[in-house]
Amino acid sequence: MAKPMIAVFGGTGQQGGGVIDALLASGQFSVRTASRNPGSDAGKALARRGVDVVKADLLDAASLHPLLEGAYGVFVVTNFWDPAQMHHETEIGAAAVRAAHSAGVKHLVWSTLPDCEKITGGRFKVAHYTDKARVDAAVEAAGFPRYTFVHAPMYFQNFLTMNAPQPLPNGGRGWAVPMDPAARVMHTGDPTEVGRAVAAAFTAGDKLPNGSHLAVCGGIYSWNDFVSTLNTQGHKLQVVRVEPPEVYDNFFPGAPEFREMYQYISQYTYFGPEYETRVAATRALVPGGFTGFADWAKVHMKPN
Repeated sequence: MAKPMIAVFGGTGQQGGGVIDALLASGQFSVRTASRNPGSDAGKALARRGVDVVKADLLDAASLHPLLEGAYGVFVVTNFWDPAQMHHETEIGAAAVRAAHSAGVKHLVWSTLPDCEKITGGRFKVAHYTDKARVDAAVEAAGFPRYTFVHAPMYFQNFLTMNAPQPLPNGGRGWAVPMDPAARVMHTGDPTEVGRAVAAAFTAGDKLPNGSHLAVCGGIYSWNDFVSTLNTQGHKLQVVRVEPPEVYDNFFPGAPEFREMYQYISQYTYFGPEYETRVAATRALVPGGFTGFADWAKVHMKPN
């Protein structure tokens, strides 16, 4: 019998790429992914691994039929930081959900985050959370036989890009943050490992309660934890607190979004008030767990 086919959005990204890796490793599914240019090097590399790479574009719901046709399941992820998607994730995600339902998909997995605006009573929006969270209702209302929500952690990989250590006013290097550096509230992990939870959800089928929320977490950390771990591994870094927090807004383009996120996290944690249940459910589904910061940093963050 032919293996059930899973359609994966974002197959060349960190979450989607990890989903493809995990699905192929399971040996239980065939995999299809979308590309604006299937003939690109990335598309050819996936094709060599046995992935069916088709021309489709998340930003154009009418183009998604080749990706979704005949799919048993679909993994949908959007990217707030893509300029074409920024502040449009709700409409883009909801359109992809509707297209998947129209195509007859039986199990949809949606990559979401908590609704910060709802949790905080409107005090904080944190658009890259809330814009995703607003798609949840479309998933629930669509009528899929099965649907699952997966929550990606704060990316370890951000320490190599947007959260890389920077020069500090005192002459050192590290981070200036608009929150208490000792607050252990950041659920962090390797986003490629989201694939383990997604593949496990597809494999579990109706053994996993419908509408489950799975939070992928390598650990819960403070800024002091990150600095201590890295300095133990040979770095010379530090963290300083920015007060009042609004001063942070002038540090770089887009800083207010991060400041608001850190203020939200300080009070409710990265995964929000229900984090314990969601993290525990994920670890039960993926017994091998997920990579912690010390092990990840040892490989990916070498001292200068």
